[in-house]
Amino acid sequence: MRNRLVALLLLLASALTPALAQQSSQNDKILPYPIHQKKLDNGLNVVTVPYNSPGLAAFYIVVRAGSREEVEKGKTGFAHFFEHMMFRGTDKYSKEAYGDIMKEMGAAANANTSIDRTVYHMTGNAEMLDKMFEIEADRFQNLKYTEHDFKTEAGAVKGEYTKNSASPYMQLYEKTVSTAFKNHTYAHTTMGFFEDVVDMPNQYDYSLTFFDRFYRPEYSTIVVVGDVTPERVNSLAQQYFGDWKRGSYKPEIPKEPAQKETRYAHVQQQGFPPYLSLNFKGPAFSDKDKDLPALSILTTILFAENSDLFRKLVVEEQKARFIGGGPQFARDPNLIQVSASVLKAEDMQYVKDELMKALNEAKTKPIDKQKIEDTKSRIKYSFAMSMDSPDAIANSLARFIWLSGDPESLNNIYKVYDSITAQDLMNVAKKYFVTQTLTVGTIAPTEKSPVK
Repeated sequence: MRNRLVALLLLLASALTPALAQQSSQNDKILPYPIHQKKLDNGLNVVTVPYNSPGLAAFYIVVRAGSREEVEKGKTGFAHFFEHMMFRGTDKYSKEAYGDIMKEMGAAANANTSIDRTVYHMTGNAEMLDKMFEIEADRFQNLKYTEHDFKTEAGAVKGEYTKNSASPYMQLYEKTVSTAFKNHTYAHTTMGFFEDVVDMPNQYDYSLTFFDRFYRPEYSTIVVVGDVTPERVNSLAQQYFGDWKRGSYKPEIPKEPAQKETRYAHVQQQGFPPYLSLNFKGPAFSDKDKDLPALSILTTILFAENSDLFRKLVVEEQKARFIGGGPQFARDPNLIQVSASVLKAEDMQYVKDELMKALNEAKTKPIDKQKIEDTKSRIKYSFAMSMDSPDAIANSLARFIWLSGDPESLNNIYKVYDSITAQDLMNVAKKYFVTQTLTVGTIAPTEKSPVK
């Protein structure tokens, strides 16, 4: 009897060990839910995260093609353009029919484009997951539009550009990136260069080429979060996307040469709050390297609302309305921006000097260990508390999918945050906050930039 009892306990222990190991492993991660991945034979990655949201599921498709991939002269703005065109319909489901299905599912569908990707997303009834897969597979593989439709949408995109470019902030952003980057495609915004947007109605044939190149399985990842199982998601992915043909196009992204002196971008604007941005060349995203997490922690400590400099410039001296900054997470090296909205244009040089003083001090003055730990905790706690819905989880995973191709990068990068020390902060300050790689952006009533 005793031997049988021992055998039973051993059997129970062996059954529990893998589950306990998985739970322990998951507890080490910032996202407390397992990420299931399956790659189809055609290169399409399928990501599933079961989440306790009865009857609700978020369905995302991440296309790793943004303005970064627009490498041909005169052909910018097309990644953003397809964000619009993808809602134009197919032979099977017209634009109107697509909208009717959304209503039937109680779903909200939309899309957005940035420098490194285009993301399509909807959240709706998990019981209609089959229909979500069907209609998305249809438009990703069978999008159809006439030249008339194309020109109509190109006109709408031009109107959007005109509206956005009326903002001095957008004007400065365009000038800043085109000044900071000379070769790399980060030199143009997601909207594209104005002359290309104007010429877009004449580019119908090229639009078909762009779609054929990038709307392919090897560029795409499906993310489903909510009241689902990996088995069902993978089965539906195979059913509806399994025959999607892989492409062969790979753009050659031009490398940016080293910047060797400070550059300036200025917008003259009367009656507008003076604005200052300091833009340093930063690192590309990596979920193993310390530089981006260290820069994120350092700029939070130096410029957040609870920082000494914020209190000095905004609260006590009232020279600025706000200050802030941080590195941009991007696939290729991008900018670290530190900015300030200044009350009076004559104070812009003083504010710039104070920002540079803080950055230079950070190169040699170790930051208090407890302050670093508190900042790490706030960053992690803020993220963890935001993971409260299928849409929020899918959106966060999408970000790391477009950065690295792997949603587990989300968990990996937060492990790196835990390892950051005071020495790491000094190292990145020395490495990146140098005037040779700086582009100074300003908005002021003066004809030329009021800062040196």
